[in-house]
Amino acid sequence: MRPRAWCGVLAAVALSATACGGGGGGEPEKTDDAGAGARSGFPVTVTDCMGAKTTFDAAPKKIVTSNAAGLELLMWLGAGDKAAGTGFPPGNGAMPAQYADRAAKVPVLGKTAIPKEKLLGSGADLYVDAFSSMKNMGKMGDAPTAEEFKAAGIKHVFLKSTACAAMSRPPRTDLSGVEADIEELGKVTGTSARAAELVQEMRKKTGAVRDALKDVPADKRPSYFFFDYDAGTKQPMAVCNRQVANAVIGMAGGRNVFDGCDGDFKPVGWEDVVAKNPDWIQLGVRNRGSDEANAKAFDEAAEFLKTFPATKDLTAVKEGHFLRVGSERTTIGGVRSADTVREIAHTLHPDRVK
Repeated sequence: MRPRAWCGVLAAVALSATACGGGGGGEPEKTDDAGAGARSGFPVTVTDCMGAKTTFDAAPKKIVTSNAAGLELLMWLGAGDKAAGTGFPPGNGAMPAQYADRAAKVPVLGKTAIPKEKLLGSGADLYVDAFSSMKNMGKMGDAPTAEEFKAAGIKHVFLKSTACAAMSRPPRTDLSGVEADIEELGKVTGTSARAAELVQEMRKKTGAVRDALKDVPADKRPSYFFFDYDAGTKQPMAVCNRQVANAVIGMAGGRNVFDGCDGDFKPVGWEDVVAKNPDWIQLGVRNRGSDEANAKAFDEAAEFLKTFPATKDLTAVKEGHFLRVGSERTTIGGVRSADTVREIAHTLHPDRVK
């Protein structure tokens, strides 16, 4: 069963991160290791959501990821061969085609959050976490403590653009946090050069969109509502200004109708959505495992808005202004966030963004 969006990506205070030192043999070995480390960019120190430090003296050998987003990032970085397991595995068609076969061979340690015992017994030396705590995952599991991670020999790092979103102070208006995640994981895995290439390509794509829209005034940019269909229809879940999606929407030339709420996600009322009367609505649907199943889910989301009394007369609904863009690509940061910006921009401003 799919978790609600606000359980799947909502992050709170990070529990901790362990800082572990490296071992060594005799003095000559230490000297050689230090030289090799310096040449390869190690040691590397990273922080968690609260600033606690974790240091790596060498690249990890076996990596477990909390979800498909972390697994995909390892693939992009060229470190996919180190993936030893994942939670929230990618459905069919969710992973970029060039990585689909390799990703399918990665052991699934949990269909949702990885059970604590499986994570600690995975044999991994690194856990890449897109969530600050599994306790925020709809009570689907308990997060290991810092001591338990240390005892298992697992270092714990976060994709902070998602994991720390709720704690972010300024609103998210660009992809700098996502780019920082890519660069940081590149350092940790010894793939900094590849990370730099990925970030450069992302900036090229978003820069082209920015230039195409630079003379479109703010009041001429269409209002935009991200309808998280999988979060339920009784009470809509708003994407707030600390969420990656707020940056994606804004960079694409839209105006998030709930950019005034602080945090990452917030439950609102249908009356709030009606009052905003958005020009465009994105149908937030998670990957169902096939193109046919995805199309069916998008159709269901659109049909709900067309028939629900509170929304059937909204401007976007009456004009059929729906975007069928995957939820994960919008709310969880990654290399393809730049492609999502471009795709949404093309829909909102087809005359400017080709």
